[in-house]
Amino acid sequence: MDHDQIPEIALEWHRTGRKAALATVVETWGSAPRQPGSQLAISGEGQIMGSVSGGCVEGAVVTEALEAMEDGATRLLSFGVSDETAFAVGLACGGTIRVLVEPVGKALPEDMLADLVAARAAHHPVAYAVHPETGARALYRPGQDGSADLRLRSDKAGFEEDGRFIAPHNPPLRLIVVGAVHIAQPLVAMARACGYAPTLIDPRDTFAAADRFPGETVLDDWPDAALAALAPDSRTAIVTLTHDPKLDDPAIRYALRSPVFYLGCLGSKKTHASRVARLQGAGYSEAEIARIHAPVGLDIGAKTPAEIALSVLAQITQVLRRPG
Repeated sequence: MDHDQIPEIALEWHRTGRKAALATVVETWGSAPRQPGSQLAISGEGQIMGSVSGGCVEGAVVTEALEAMEDGATRLLSFGVSDETAFAVGLACGGTIRVLVEPVGKALPEDMLADLVAARAAHHPVAYAVHPETGARALYRPGQDGSADLRLRSDKAGFEEDGRFIAPHNPPLRLIVVGAVHIAQPLVAMARACGYAPTLIDPRDTFAAADRFPGETVLDDWPDAALAALAPDSRTAIVTLTHDPKLDDPAIRYALRSPVFYLGCLGSKKTHASRVARLQGAGYSEAEIARIHAPVGLDIGAKTPAEIALSVLAQITQVLRRPG
């Protein structure tokens, strides 16, 4: 079973009559291997999938989860971990970890967990909010709750001032690169290492040759048609690299009216000024055009293709993690 499919596993165990509980890290120390939002599924038979620590508290969590499945009550557990214990499980120092245990079908309603699983399967962003003290729970889609929106954007679980713990469940990150040029080679490799699923678009046979990008998805469709098929969402970054308006402009026009979180375009300030003029002539507003990051990448003095790729991915990361 996939260790990233913890809610799915818990729902399956519950529906097959094996009982289930979800244990979620809600607070922890900075050097912990599992951050807030990390989960462990426990069956009524004591089977587990996932983790909430490096192994130092799982046994106690399972014991509490089995009891929770019997009495139906949520548990908020706190564990103080000594320096010696922390070192034994690979941590630099000790601290405190807090874990919320929710029995499925009792504290955590089956239909709510099913809705969460369905949203994840459809690659729709959704945030799960729970108030450990009151037991109030809710699922929020984008635009329904300001705090949940911030959690989805930052992709970071945690407590709010009102006492709610909010865990974002986001679809996978994607990077779409228009132009299978030299810079794209290190860029897709770096992006994949950072957790993105990259896709290249280039209708030119010479550039889109499979041996230039072994193992990568390379589409030879016209950029706007390819983007329409890929349906970029709010977890998607798009970068155009061709320098050719015939290829870049259709992609840019499509991206500007899509929910992508980042659009970056290679080219000098002069090139971008010409691009802006074309977009204005095509009816794009000042606010829409302002979404473009150009010249693309952070200004780190990059010269080589790899350095430029690094600057681009750094800027994408900055926009994703530190919006505004």
